[in-house]
Amino acid sequence: MISILEKEVVLRYLKTRKKDGFLNIISIFSFIGISLGVAVLIIVMSVMNGFRTELVNKIIGFNAHAIIKPYETSINENLFANNELKKLSKTLVYSNSGEGVLINKNYTKGLLLRGYLPDDFRKLSIVQKMNFYGNKKINPKFISIGKELSFEYDIKVGDKVLIMSPQGVETIVGSLPRQETFIVDSIFDSEIADFDLNVVFINLNDLENLFNLNSKERNLEIYLKNPKNIEKTKLILQNIFENYYVYTWSDLNKSLFSALKIERNVMFIILTLIIIVAAFNIISGLTIFVKNKTREIAILKSIGVLNKSIMKIFFLIGFSIGTLATIFGIVLGVLFSYNVEGIRNMLSNLFGIKLFPEEIYFLSQMPSEINPGSILLISFFSILITCLVSIFPALKASKMDAIKSLKYE
Repeated sequence: MISILEKEVVLRYLKTRKKDGFLNIISIFSFIGISLGVAVLIIVMSVMNGFRTELVNKIIGFNAHAIIKPYETSINENLFANNELKKLSKTLVYSNSGEGVLINKNYTKGLLLRGYLPDDFRKLSIVQKMNFYGNKKINPKFISIGKELSFEYDIKVGDKVLIMSPQGVETIVGSLPRQETFIVDSIFDSEIADFDLNVVFINLNDLENLFNLNSKERNLEIYLKNPKNIEKTKLILQNIFENYYVYTWSDLNKSLFSALKIERNVMFIILTLIIIVAAFNIISGLTIFVKNKTREIAILKSIGVLNKSIMKIFFLIGFSIGTLATIFGIVLGVLFSYNVEGIRNMLSNLFGIKLFPEEIYFLSQMPSEINPGSILLISFFSILITCLVSIFPALKASKMDAIKSLKYE
């Protein structure tokens, strides 16, 4: 418990006075340093959380959430009646894929071709988007290309392109690559340049003919009701399809999200050092403060104030500065995070530079997602650091000899 005397002394010492000018400057810089450290940490964590969420939404909006790949025998359709699968899944479609080369006019381009049946293609979320242009069915001898591929190589709806497969066709002169002409029937926009530039949709039967694939080798794509809870869902799917290979969107992008996680953790550590450096100003400030208040400490001890109370008083001074700075930093960080896109636009217009370019970061605006858990963690560490650095000056004040202090005063 904190006594009334301790509260009164703490409040009196926290009030700024002209004769404590240098000490006040140290306290102010400690306050500003901790506040800025907390604010910057919240802003960076919010932007990185927002970036990850936006990236996940775009990936799961374009790719299958889970893919079941057969080993030797085709997928048993009786498993589709499984109650757990029905609860988890939203859509089930067959697909297959292969790598080919697009040949058009004077250029060639390597592509990943993904094949779907006409009715299954219409079920894909990428096709149901407002920015999908053209026929929503993938009919034989027609293909759907990405927006970036269309712009990069000047391909429009209705243009003919040649697709070449590495699978050979035996002729009199030997084995020649298999190739077929297709008509561009639609253009999709996944909002991720790499997907739009390197992936093409094609009729599943055409794909199997082009790459000499067996219909028994078709994959089953599962689109989930809750694709973000993928780790638990994968275990359930592995139990249902125990004789098949199961992989998910998370497995396909594991290296990317691992890199994002490592980067976020490193940034947290680096920015926490800002708070630590600012908190160390509290040690120097309180140490000088203790030195300046030698006479007052001696008087308090001489009237019967215990060493424990003296330690508590100076500890509470440091704790109060750190806590108030943390609260101010949280308010500043949350306000900035909520308005980060507006601030980005203002700085871009003010300095005439393009901050957060879409072609590099895949996103048209700077994302921000405030996570209450992250704010609590940042607040906890900030206050903990403040408490730790306040202990040394408080102990020094409590161990001061009252008789010697009064003698030299």
